[in-house]
Amino acid sequence: QLLEAKASLSLAQTQHALQLQQAKTQMNNMVPKKQFEQLQTSLREERCKAQQLQEILHRQAEQTRRQLVRTQEEHKHLLQAAVEQSQGLEHNLRSTEAVLAQRAAQLKDAQAQLSRNKLLIKDLHEENRGFAMALHAAELKQKSTEEKNQLLEEQASALKELLGKITPASLS
Repeated sequence: QLLEAKASLSLAQTQHALQLQQAKTQMNNMVPKKQFEQLQTSLREERCKAQQLQEILHRQAEQTRRQLVRTQEEHKHLLQAAVEQSQGLEHNLRSTEAVLAQRAAQLKDAQAQLSRNKLLIKDLHEENRGFAMALHAAELKQKSTEEKNQLLEEQASALKELLGKITPASLS
């Protein structure tokens, strides 16, 4: 709109200059008074139009300048907000990275502990197998001992019985 207004103004000024030149030429050629007055009226009208166009152009330029200032302010605020948001995101990212690094270290420690625990479980399985074998051997030994004990108790009982029979006979 500003460019159109400038073009219109320039065109009006050019037309005005041409009309002025024509008027001078006509005056030199002894223009009749009525035509001269018409040209003067036309010149005044063109000057008025040119002034109005200049005022419109000035208002539009001022309006455009204000709008540009507002737009620049809005962009400045948006940029500031984006910078602040970016800084917040960077802070969050650094915090998250620190937490992730800590978690990774904890997981690494837990994995090492798990590996140690697996080795301990394997060792315990081996020990448990040894204990199971020893227990089985002890159970077999206990069973054998119980069988021998049973046999000895039977022999002791038979011996008691025999002694019970022999002792009264020998006392008499």
